[in-house]
Amino acid sequence: MSSIELTPSQETILTALVNLHRETEDAVKGEDIAEEVDRNPGTIRNQMQSLKALQLVEGVPGPKGGYKPTATAFEALDTQELETAAEVPLTHNGEEVEQSNIEEIDLTSVHHPELCRAEIHLRGSVRDFHEGDAVKVGPTPLSKLVVEGRVDGKDDTRNILILKIEGMEAPTEEPNH
Repeated sequence: MSSIELTPSQETILTALVNLHRETEDAVKGEDIAEEVDRNPGTIRNQMQSLKALQLVEGVPGPKGGYKPTATAFEALDTQELETAAEVPLTHNGEEVEQSNIEEIDLTSVHHPELCRAEIHLRGSVRDFHEGDAVKVGPTPLSKLVVEGRVDGKDDTRNILILKIEGMEAPTEEPNH
């Protein structure tokens, strides 16, 4: 766990920068971050100065410039920067979501089947997901787990969907690990 303490605003902005950077692998303009987090571009510029001072962000000058997260940014957000992450498909209301990947699936309250929930940690924004939307995650690379459910809540700051699980399947043959 990182020892850098971020304010909620800094964490939201840094998370948006990381997500947008993962989509393009290029520098991200402050205006794009402002649009993603629904804040004023001036606020983003001010926050970027403090994030630069913490060595979480580097500025890229020029017409194609903007901001890039540093390796320390990934540590501060407690996420991993993977060169080639295993692809875990995600469908939203029956359509596959591009530019997104599943980072983690946490099952909560499995001892109460009628209250069974899953926290789905995404690499990518959860902004377009809304309560009641149908979501299907998987199959995962090793166990081939597939989780289906409806959005019951979300955490935009940490890119987490909370699903009310409607179904879960894993094949019964030997796993690949």
